[in-house]
Parts: sequence; structure tokens; C-alpha cells
Amino acid sequence: MERTDRDVDELLAVQRGERADDLRALDRIIAAEFAGLERVLWEGVFWGGTEQAIIGYGAITQSRPKGGAVDWFLVGLADQAKHLSVYVNAAEEGAYLVQRHASELGRVKVGSAAIAVPSLDRLDLEAFVRVLRRARELTPDVR
Repeated sequence: MERTDRDVDELLAVQRGERADDLRALDRIIAAEFAGLERVLWEGVFWGGTEQAIIGYGAITQSRPKGGAVDWFLVGLADQAKHLSVYVNAAEEGAYLVQRHASELGRVKVGSAAIAVPSLDRLDLEAFVRVLRRARELTPDVR
């Protein structure tokens, strides 16, 4: 995946379907918590081999267990086939934040560093904002 010059707001404006309003609402929440930091569209082939468009909030350099460090985002938001995905690339005490707070996030599915949100009413927004704030606190070099 690569950072692109495509306008995030234009992408959000043309979104249609049952989750379009939820996507825009999550973008507003995340963008507010990451005000002053990078908000860009990442596009390309994601880990599973599928073409993706992910809104990235906060630029980080992330080390990988195999290979060198990569430029990435601290939080990402994407519309998937059956849900919205929120990726939170911050860890505390050896576990990704979303895993540590999975029981607080509502009726959503939590993976390693991702939250699958089938609809916004299933996500506990207060807990979600706490996770976003903690991710920013744990990542002082985010830009």
C-alpha cells in the first residue's frame, strides 16, 4: 500500500451504501482526535491480497519483525464488504490496544490490531475515543 494524493473528503463524499454515514461519522471522530496530524488516503494491495483504500490518520514509522521499518498510519479506517475496519497500530505492555480494550468496545469483532464494525450503533464510542487518545499518547513521534 502507498500513501496517495487523492482527497479523503472527495472519497467520503461519493461513498454510498448502508455504511456510508457510519464511515463519515467515524472519520469525523478519528479526525477530531488526530487534529493537526496527517490524514491521507492509502491505496493498493493490502495484506490479504485485496485492493484497499484506507484513510490513514497520523504518520508513523513502524518497525517490522522481518525486514526494515515502513511508513504507515497510526489509525486507519476502511470500508470492507461486510463491515468497517478500524486499524489501531499502537501497543501497550506487549498487546495491541484494541486487544487490551476489546471487552469495552461494544458488540464488535476485535482482531490483532483491528476492530470490525458492522454498524456504528454496535461500537461503544466513549471506549473507542479512549483507545484513540491512548494510541496518540503512546506514540509521541506521530506526525
